[in-house]
Amino acid sequence: MQSPYLSFMNYVLQNSRRGDIQNVIDTIDQYGWTKQWLMNIGDRKGKILDDAIRTRKPKTVLELGTFLGYSSLRMAGQLPNDASIISIDINSQTAEIAHTIHKHAGVENRIKIIIGSSENIIPQLNKIYHIDSFDFIFIDHDGSLYLSDFMLLEQYGLIKSGTMIVADNVIYPGAPNYLNYIRNNPNYITKMYESTIEYREDIRDGVEVSVRK
Repeated sequence: MQSPYLSFMNYVLQNSRRGDIQNVIDTIDQYGWTKQWLMNIGDRKGKILDDAIRTRKPKTVLELGTFLGYSSLRMAGQLPNDASIISIDINSQTAEIAHTIHKHAGVENRIKIIIGSSENIIPQLNKIYHIDSFDFIFIDHDGSLYLSDFMLLEQYGLIKSGTMIVADNVIYPGAPNYLNYIRNNPNYITKMYESTIEYREDIRDGVEVSVRK
């Protein structure tokens, strides 16, 4: 495994308690604030994600953008053991670290990481993974893909009435096309929650929370 995030992985494994999800999350946050900036949702915006998960109580979750496994860990920590989380990421090296972190936290059997491009995997989710639709979708990969992947999810019927969609980084780096689409679409009720970017005090960001009518 060759990755610039090996030191991150070792730090988390050495400084957090095995099987304690919240302690692993807290250790990742500590690393992001004090050691090296990380592009996960972070502790502040993470509370917005937590609240959304608690509100929707999903059984089926899709995450676009696994990165180092932080947000899927947060979601798993809010959900019962029978909830299913599928996370898609194109980077096999960071996905491997994410799986190691998930295993350390004791949730590796509840989070399925699929490696590949979202545009190739989304059309296969129904046929290969037998998923009709998702209760909850978390979008946190490349901002330029937010809208095209969202429309692909719509096209394949993976968004249903009641599906909650949470999109991170909608102000910074930004996803203007996605925001324009979701805010002007009569099929959705949507609201932005302002914050700052992860592990920084000085850059404004926001999380868009939307629900399909």
